[in-house]
Amino acid sequence: MSQQETYAAAGFGQTVPRGTRPAVLVVDFTYGFTDTQYPTAADMSAQIAATRRLTDLARSKGYPVIYTAIAFHAGELGMLPWLKKATGMAALREGSRLVEIDAATGIQPSDPVVIKKGASAFFGTSVAAMLTGAEVDTLIVTGATTSGCVRATAVDGVQSGFNILVPADCCADRAQAPHDAALYDIDQKYGDVVSADDIYDYLSLDLSRK
Repeated sequence: MSQQETYAAAGFGQTVPRGTRPAVLVVDFTYGFTDTQYPTAADMSAQIAATRRLTDLARSKGYPVIYTAIAFHAGELGMLPWLKKATGMAALREGSRLVEIDAATGIQPSDPVVIKKGASAFFGTSVAAMLTGAEVDTLIVTGATTSGCVRATAVDGVQSGFNILVPADCCADRAQAPHDAALYDIDQKYGDVVSADDIYDYLSLDLSRK
């Protein structure tokens, strides 16, 4: 039995419903991840451009666009177990350029920026409350890194009651293998992995008539 057949036999890989109130969540496209002068970063310019096309459309349709950033206070650095495993993340200090949203994303002053201390955009943050308050039923997850914060956000997103869509070409990682593995895992268990063009077409619909 092939891998795909094994997953299908177990009931994975079903299609996610698409609702009438989507939102776009842009995970950690900050300079610490996008500017290659920093060791924690990789070239994510293509993925940022693909994401910006979606966020520009979402705003024009009145759908929420939310950004996240990892930022640590100096006093937290010696206390957090994650930073003992991933020591390079300690460079993501409050007030530094590394934790600023990359301007190439096209972020607007009206877009909320949620500061987080872990991988998931939902853990210990107001993201779920904001989405619920905005009556969001379908969450489009983009950003970095695919195998880390994007995957964690997709897992917590579906567990928080949202249909999850992940445009593969809007997600970036430091290496291809973990990127591909994370997308496969998300697509089988937590959300639909699709293309940016597919999401663009979905957002272009008159969803009030759906």
